[in-house]
Amino acid sequence: MKAMILAAGKGERMRPLTLTTPKPLLQAGGKPLIVHHLERLRGAGFRQVVINHAWLGEQIEHALGTGERFGLSLEYSAEGSPLETAGGIVRALPMLTGGGNDWFVVINGDIWCDFALERLQPPEHGDALLVLTDNPAHHPAGDFCLSDEGYVLEEGTDKLTFTGISLLHRRLFDGLDDQAGKLAPVLRDAIARQRVAGLHHGGTWVDVGTPARLRELDHRLSGMGV
Repeated sequence: MKAMILAAGKGERMRPLTLTTPKPLLQAGGKPLIVHHLERLRGAGFRQVVINHAWLGEQIEHALGTGERFGLSLEYSAEGSPLETAGGIVRALPMLTGGGNDWFVVINGDIWCDFALERLQPPEHGDALLVLTDNPAHHPAGDFCLSDEGYVLEEGTDKLTFTGISLLHRRLFDGLDDQAGKLAPVLRDAIARQRVAGLHHGGTWVDVGTPARLRELDHRLSGMGV
């Protein structure tokens, strides 16, 4: 199974840091955000990773290269003008699927999470598996609910936040092209058809969306020696 790291955003909320550096290369705990993902993927047994990029994407390729020093094989899906999340995944599908495996992992490049990626196993019935976590202070309303049977629901009383970590099947994108827009509507359509399972992550998750949160994460990871 392959994995994809979404790294094409401009990181506008991170300015001025992202005026000259793509957000995935911003550092926390002494290493770029994207390197934390690569190390966790390698530790979970992944060997092939696709990274999409647009804004300052050549810096990402230069910094990471072929991935050999991480014990990985890296491929890049260069978008030029950034696509939305679903569109970027659709464009990368030829690199992500085939060889008898149409499941692949997708991780947002601007998060940090200690979720054990080896827990991502294809659900028996469904097209996607989402990792949900407790709502942070900056997102108290949450995104989705998780039923007792393990299905993701649009509505309910105890909403959780989508971590940006998912296991997706190629058929989720049937009929779509790289102008498909954001991933959320694609997921909501599948949720309405009860085709999306979920896992609850009770550990640490950080949406590294602002300079303040990046500083907080850097302080935390430096203290942990990560």
